[in-house]
Amino acid sequence: MNLLKTLATVSSMTLLSRILGFVRDFVIARTFGAGVLTDAFFVAFKLPNLLRRLFAEGAFSQAFVPVLGEYKNRRGNEETRQLVDRVVSLLFLIVLAVTVVGMVAASLLVYVSAPGFADEPAKFALTVELTRITFPYILFMSLVALAGGVLNTWSRFAVPAFTPVLLNVSLIAMALFATPYFDPPIMALAWAVFIGGAAQLAFQIPALKRIGMLPRFSLNLHDEGVRRIFRLMAPALLGVSVAQISLLLNTVFASFLATGSVSWLYFADRLMEFPAGLLGAALGTILLPSLSRCHATQQHDDYSRLLDWGLRLTFLLAAPAALALAMLAVPLITTLFYHGAFTATDVLMTRDALTAYSVGLVGMILIKVLAPGFYARQNVRTPVRIAIISLSVTQLLNLLLIGWLQHAGLALAIGLAAILNATLLYRGLRRDAIYIPQPGWPLFYGRLALAMVSMAAALWFMRGDASEWLNWNTSERLLRLSIVVAVGAAVYFATLWVAGFRLRDFKRSAAE
Repeated sequence: MNLLKTLATVSSMTLLSRILGFVRDFVIARTFGAGVLTDAFFVAFKLPNLLRRLFAEGAFSQAFVPVLGEYKNRRGNEETRQLVDRVVSLLFLIVLAVTVVGMVAASLLVYVSAPGFADEPAKFALTVELTRITFPYILFMSLVALAGGVLNTWSRFAVPAFTPVLLNVSLIAMALFATPYFDPPIMALAWAVFIGGAAQLAFQIPALKRIGMLPRFSLNLHDEGVRRIFRLMAPALLGVSVAQISLLLNTVFASFLATGSVSWLYFADRLMEFPAGLLGAALGTILLPSLSRCHATQQHDDYSRLLDWGLRLTFLLAAPAALALAMLAVPLITTLFYHGAFTATDVLMTRDALTAYSVGLVGMILIKVLAPGFYARQNVRTPVRIAIISLSVTQLLNLLLIGWLQHAGLALAIGLAAILNATLLYRGLRRDAIYIPQPGWPLFYGRLALAMVSMAAALWFMRGDASEWLNWNTSERLLRLSIVVAVGAAVYFATLWVAGFRLRDFKRSAAE
């Protein structure tokens, strides 16, 4: 299996999802703007979304995939299937209980996550109602994550990568066509989340059936594999989801700031998540099963080379993306969101948050590469210790920066803490000799720096004055942004080619 080709496949599916995500945000921004209704919905959706990443895409996947890979490589099909059956049965019961408790305790959850809303009873009550509708999303997505872990272990990456598209389709359709039938109209988005979660789960069932891994209910709390997975999962809840916890705590701080702060952070986060998802999530998705195979078969040199490959790709693609987000903040925001109820003030406030987020983008993506280096070896303690340090630093920076930079300070705190997290993970891998850098890094950095300077010059020359983007119409913004991005990308990759980079240098086969 060619990992570069697999990365391209997963990234292309993710790109489709991200594009539809921007269409979704365009529709939401045009319909609702950035105010009371969107603040309420984003807080309500953030709660189950956080738990989804904690239980599903975060800790569960990191604990489940390495053990599943070990069973597949060492124990045979029957024991592997039995493990899947027992894990899904226990996970279903646990998350079902969490879902019921969350719906019942929605008022308390909203008060804890956005205490500033309590001063506005109507806003608080709406957020509670939206939370109760969206909360079952965690149940659907926990099962979707389990199915995705199984499919990825069987190298069926395309189906899990495509699955998130269905949530965006649901949100777009409900925002465009169902809002007149709800009072208030924002309720349509909450039901879109519920429908989107159910659709994603239904979509993966045929793929599981084709590989003979469609789960059956089989509860056994004493199963050795199940107990190992849930032992690994407990500390990993914090270890792999520290960024999401930071975002939730940021919502607490933002709820005390000016109305719209939650929404400005949300829209900036959506733009930042575009490269993070295309590269970070895609790399993490394909690296974890491959690293798990290397560990299970004792291929230590391949293990280190896989990490080196992931790190080089991260710097090669994430560093220019971070620079471009900062330099093109206003062009991007005006093109995507400056419509309808979304005002010029919203553009400028979202720009400040996006620029702050871009500082830590490379660190955020590096975490997606470095953390699997520990989890594939079923080592959760080291990332957890690092996560606790990073989370503590994030909150300290929040307190230091919020008075000075307001909502942008919250975004900057997350970015700086991500850099710290990645640095400590890297040091741990090097200290334990898990990762040994391959030759050529100084030359790599020199070529990369040359390409980024060239790209920055092209973007600065092409983007023009930020105020002009506020005056152009949508089609003119879209055309100009397309030209600016195309020229910047062309200059960057042309400089890399002249400096000696070739695509074949990044081809990499997975361990069998």
